[in-house]
Amino acid sequence: MEKFVRHEGLVAPLDRANVDTDQIIPKQFLKSIKRTGFGPNLFDEWRYMDVGQPGQDNEVRPKNPDFVLNQPRYQGASVLLTRRNFGCGSSREHAPWALMDFGFRAIIAPSYADIFYNNCFKNGLLPIVLSEDNVEALFQAASEEGFRLTIDLDAQQVITADGLALDFEIDEFRKHCLLNGLDEIGLTLNAADEIRAYEQRRQEREPWVFQDH
Repeated sequence: MEKFVRHEGLVAPLDRANVDTDQIIPKQFLKSIKRTGFGPNLFDEWRYMDVGQPGQDNEVRPKNPDFVLNQPRYQGASVLLTRRNFGCGSSREHAPWALMDFGFRAIIAPSYADIFYNNCFKNGLLPIVLSEDNVEALFQAASEEGFRLTIDLDAQQVITADGLALDFEIDEFRKHCLLNGLDEIGLTLNAADEIRAYEQRRQEREPWVFQDH
């Protein structure tokens, strides 16, 4: 998993509350367990003017010019600014996969659905919780073209170009995992020596368990 230490990026403001996971990545695209390839269908029903199906060439599909991610000024955005209860609905891990595959490294919102929030950390996507007032202020600032933010995970701050720093809270263990690029597999591999030592002791203590039958 890629480390998240400090990130500076263009902000895309998605001014919608209660965005559910079927809106983030519609159910018809959940046919793979790989973490890549979902970005082109992120927010599919909002980005395109037709109904998307697996295998379609998204390059030739008509796009909705009013949707924020289709607007030229937000191309290359890596920070998603949105409203409360983001990621509600079904518990598909494909939702953070699609956001990351599109290019987002962080999300800023007043609140998230619990399962989506947890899935973000497992995949290296940082979901930041700020107050409604601070989120509203960022939406106002994002109306200016080229609005960018710096996210300093170690300091737990969202920093504007003019130096305003907004503090956010994060669980220490999750922070440690993101700073060091550790997903659940990485955490397990960190203990590889201890696991091998345990298996060796067990084999010596209970050799019959390891015999072929």
